[in-house]
Amino acid sequence: MKKQKLVILGGGTAGNIFSHRLSKELPGEQWEITLVDKSPIHYYQPGFLFLPFSIYKPQDVVKSKVDLLHHGVQQIFSEIDKIVPSENKVLLKTGQKIDYDFLIIATGVDIAPDEVEGMSGSLWGKRIFDFYTFDGAVALSSALKNFNTGDLIVHITEMPIKCPVAPMEFAFLADAFFRDNGKRKDIRIHFVTPLSGAFTRPEASKVFGGFLAKKNIIIHTDFEISSVNNKEQKIIAWDGREIPFDLLVTVPTNMGSSAMERSGIGDELNLVPTNKNTLQALDIPNIFVAGDASDIPTSKAGSVAHFQTEIIIQNILDVINNRPMSASFDGHANCFIETGHDKAILIDFNYLEDPTVGKFPLPHLGPLSLLKETKMNHIGKLASKWLYWTRIIQGKEIPFVH
Repeated sequence: MKKQKLVILGGGTAGNIFSHRLSKELPGEQWEITLVDKSPIHYYQPGFLFLPFSIYKPQDVVKSKVDLLHHGVQQIFSEIDKIVPSENKVLLKTGQKIDYDFLIIATGVDIAPDEVEGMSGSLWGKRIFDFYTFDGAVALSSALKNFNTGDLIVHITEMPIKCPVAPMEFAFLADAFFRDNGKRKDIRIHFVTPLSGAFTRPEASKVFGGFLAKKNIIIHTDFEISSVNNKEQKIIAWDGREIPFDLLVTVPTNMGSSAMERSGIGDELNLVPTNKNTLQALDIPNIFVAGDASDIPTSKAGSVAHFQTEIIIQNILDVINNRPMSASFDGHANCFIETGHDKAILIDFNYLEDPTVGKFPLPHLGPLSLLKETKMNHIGKLASKWLYWTRIIQGKEIPFVH
C-alpha cells in the first residue's frame, strides 16, 4: 500500500514537537513524515535575551537539529523555493520536489532591517544592534560592556514581533546591568514603541508602564519609524519626531519566509492567512500553520507554538479519519517578563481574556504569580530552558500546563 505523506516545513519549536508527536500518532507502515529546514542548527530563541548580559553563554542556546528531531522523521536541510498547493508539492532550492498529502508550515519569522531606510546602514553592528538573532545578541554583549554614557534606545519597529514583551525585558535588564556596573546615572534608557502603551493589553500595559517609570526608563509611544539617520545617530518617525541615540537596540520588522511570497500564500509580511481556531490555512484545507508563521491575532512565542501543536495534531487526525475537526485554539499565551535583579512577572491570556492577577499553574496555590513581580517567577523563567530542551520540544506532557 502506498504511504501517505506528511511534510513539516520548519524545525523550530513547533516542528520538533510535531516530529515527535506525529511519529507516534501516525503508523510508520502507513505514513512517511518529512521535515524540511534551512539550517541544521536549533536555537533556544528565548535565551537570546540573556546573551548580551552574559547571563547565558552561547553554548546554552545552541544544539543540533539532527539530535533533537525524532529519528523516525526524514530530515532535509535546504532552503524552500516555494509551495505549490494546487499540486501538493514543495519545491526546494536544490531542485528537489517533495509531494505531500498534508503540509504543516512552521517556518517562523526573521528580522528584516532593510524594511526601514537606514536601519541596516553604516552603523549596523557598530552602534545599531538587534538581539533577535544569535549573531546580533552575541555582538551586543561586547557593545554593552563598552557602553559607559549616553542614550540607549530600545526600539520596536512595528508589530507583530516574536515575543512582544522581549524588548521591554531588555530595557529592564539593561537598567539592572548598568546599575550593577555603576554606570546607570550616566546612561539614559529609552523604550520606543509603535503602540500607545507599554503592551497590547490594557491592564498589563498599565503595570508595565509603572515599572518603566519606577526604573526611570523613558517611554515614547505611537512612534512609527520612517528612517534611521546614521550620520546624525537618530531615529525619525513619520510624524517628524526625532530621538538621538548613542546605542540603538532595535527590533526590526519581523517577516515570514520569503517562500510564502513566492508561493502566493503570504500577506504583506509573508505571514500565512490562517483560521485562528482550526489553524488551517485559509482556503487550503490540507495545510496547517503553526507558530510564528501564521497571521492569527495572538503572541508569537514558544508557549503559543506549544499550545498550537495540540490543536493541529488533533485536527489532522480528525481529518485523516473523516471526522469533523474537534479542536479549537483559543489564542492561549503565557510568558515571563524579566524585570531585573532576579525578579520577573508572568502573564497568561488568550483571545478573550486579558492578563490579570492570580496564581499559576494551580489556582490559589501557584507557585507562580500572575501580573506580579516575584523571585519565583524569575526561577520559573530560568527553568523554562530546562523544560524546553528536555520536555517541550520532545512533545512530552508538562504537568498542570494546558
